[in-house]
Amino acid sequence: MKKHNFSAGPSILPQEVFDKAAQAVLNFNNSGLSILEISHRSKDFVAVMDEARALVLELMGLTGKGYQVLFLGGGASLEFARIPYNLLKDGGKAAYLDTGTWAAAAIKEAKFFGETVIVASSKADNYNNIPKGYAIPADADYFHCTSNNTIFGTQIQEFPETDIPLVCDMSSDIFSRQIDFSKFGLIYAGAQKNMGPAGATLVVIKEELLGKTGRTIPSMLDYKQHVDKESMYNTPPVFAVYTSYLTLQWLKDNGGIEAAEKRNSAKAELLYDEIDRNPLFVGTAKTEDRSKMNVCFLLKNEEHTEQFDKMWKAAGISGLPGHRSVGGYRASIYNAMPIESVQVLVDVMQELEKSIQ
Repeated sequence: MKKHNFSAGPSILPQEVFDKAAQAVLNFNNSGLSILEISHRSKDFVAVMDEARALVLELMGLTGKGYQVLFLGGGASLEFARIPYNLLKDGGKAAYLDTGTWAAAAIKEAKFFGETVIVASSKADNYNNIPKGYAIPADADYFHCTSNNTIFGTQIQEFPETDIPLVCDMSSDIFSRQIDFSKFGLIYAGAQKNMGPAGATLVVIKEELLGKTGRTIPSMLDYKQHVDKESMYNTPPVFAVYTSYLTLQWLKDNGGIEAAEKRNSAKAELLYDEIDRNPLFVGTAKTEDRSKMNVCFLLKNEEHTEQFDKMWKAAGISGLPGHRSVGGYRASIYNAMPIESVQVLVDVMQELEKSIQ
């Protein structure tokens, strides 16, 4: 039985993507070779890389606007260091918004490269909200934020207006909602939550920002080197790029980001409505900052945990426990999650309520 996969990542992908990727493992483009063994310099794979990069710009509405797309290795965690290396001037200043575990990790890495200012933090509230009303230093080289906080289930609803480059980690909600992507100087995201399998990281960067730090940057950490080589400076994560390409094509074929946002809003509304209605559960994030990708909630009475866990497992649900650092439950409802799976979870929550009354 196919599971209802609520895992936060590596996560659910569209079934047709699994099917096409599986076929490519056996025989890619009728070449007689597997996607796992073809040369990354082959005509077939170069075409995949080119098309994937073009699809990213098309979906984001950034075609012809001076942006470059890279598919890199190392995960979003490597970008925590690569970003200040490439954007923080020698003797300059970086500004960060602290909204969760991954934002804090990015801040830690930036401090190795220079002055790092935390403009606001919700740590004292266990990251259950997005700070508001903060000031961004006008003399900072860039401002970094995390659009969606996977562990704590919060999401930025409105991005700040600023004249300095806006940098955003969109690992867990990229391509899930309509945003004016041209507001950003750099966007990055690990593929394994909403775009593809683990192993690839997407970076979208405004080319005019590069080469201005006064630093000597090692080649593998230099965005400009990767841009100049069209994301082929070294052997890219071929299979992860190919599967991401298939997912991007699926997204385009199914109405693009606009249609995805409507589907995601419907799923989130269905689940949050049940959490708010059902007397056994409570959401953890402030209502105005709730994520549409990662729905975090608790049982009000932990004595019901064993029974609830048995019920959702019996219903074919997988990946529901919250992050080990916070506990509770987390339903990750990324682009490829069908609303029917969300309904299965809601049904289980209602069955638990009936069994206890």
